[in-house]
Amino acid sequence: MPSSPDPTARPLDALLRDELAAIDRAALRRTLRPMRRREGATLLVDDREVVDFASNDYLGLAADPRLAGALRDALDDVGVGAGAARLVTGDDPLHERLESAIAALKGTERALLFASGFAANVGVLPALAGRDDAIYSDALNHASIVDGCRLSRAAVRVFPHGDVDALDAMLRADAGGARFRRRWIVVEGVYSMDGDLFPLDRLVSLARAHGAYTVVDDAHASGVLGTGGRGTASHFGVDGAIDVTVGTLGKAFGTAGAFVAGSAALCDLLLHRARSFVFTTGSPPAVAAATLRALAIARDEPWRRDRLRDNARRLRAGLAALGRPAPGEADGHVVPVLLGDPTRTVDAGARLLADGFAVGAIRPPSVPPGSARLRLSVSAAHTPEQIDALLEALAAVPGVPNADPVPA
Repeated sequence: MPSSPDPTARPLDALLRDELAAIDRAALRRTLRPMRRREGATLLVDDREVVDFASNDYLGLAADPRLAGALRDALDDVGVGAGAARLVTGDDPLHERLESAIAALKGTERALLFASGFAANVGVLPALAGRDDAIYSDALNHASIVDGCRLSRAAVRVFPHGDVDALDAMLRADAGGARFRRRWIVVEGVYSMDGDLFPLDRLVSLARAHGAYTVVDDAHASGVLGTGGRGTASHFGVDGAIDVTVGTLGKAFGTAGAFVAGSAALCDLLLHRARSFVFTTGSPPAVAAATLRALAIARDEPWRRDRLRDNARRLRAGLAALGRPAPGEADGHVVPVLLGDPTRTVDAGARLLADGFAVGAIRPPSVPPGSARLRLSVSAAHTPEQIDALLEALAAVPGVPNADPVPA
């Protein structure tokens, strides 16, 4: 016989409403807002065209008609869905071609596709590291890396953001690795909320000195930095020295999905052990066709990377003229404007949207408490006039010109 209901138990929705009320009190409520991408750096929002400074469409390819054409052509040939996991019947020749093209771009033996960057990180780290290992993770690593570290059950050491000396001290303190079977260092090439780069040349030297292995999430650098857009390792002159590289296809390349690039042995092991690869349906083959076209365009049109850097320099110079120099590289394409307070940040984002500019209003938990910010993403598709107009609008936002961030 089933037991009688607990009379003290509250209905689930009542508990959930309490949680939402706490989110509201912290000014951290999030909502979905439908937007439609247009060719160029514009979005359609509520039947009104706005300039997009929020997306990660760094090379301006997301709405390129050539990608749409490649997708349509492939749809006629292969249909829509893969129908099954790739280890069952969901492995299409287009997947294999795309993996070969990614490996060629990254200068690795092989690459393996994943459904998303999040899926790649939560799959790779538990597949490689275990209870007898240690993972050294940068304090500002993406949530997917944090979750991947937790799922691995390895000992996790978090070092201050970008601090190679602190990382060195941690590695030394762990008795030369005697306490652990293997040691892994996990960083991002370009940090998605701050726009700064991890010095991979120093990372490689340190890892070699300590016998550690390197994992680099290159989501915001693939297609953008280095020779031919090869990424952060190329930018720092350490091509081929990173053990595991994770990248995405939904940012600079304008499509969807992600990859892991490295040795043939690495990709073969992930095919067996990365649960987010093994137990998921393969990505639509037609998307692979569109991504192949995007890779070719990115290769054949290097002016896109040049224009992206020019646009980033223009925006950063304009912010400096407003008394708000942005951290990061002088030509960095992720440009943060720290405001500190979540409410103030949301209000600034809403004001800019009303002025015709979509920007990222970023609050915790996407960034640490007290560091809410406007995140400005630069694209090769932006025109100088659009950048200057954004700067004019920013100059009118309270707290942006000549102001320090307000603590939360």
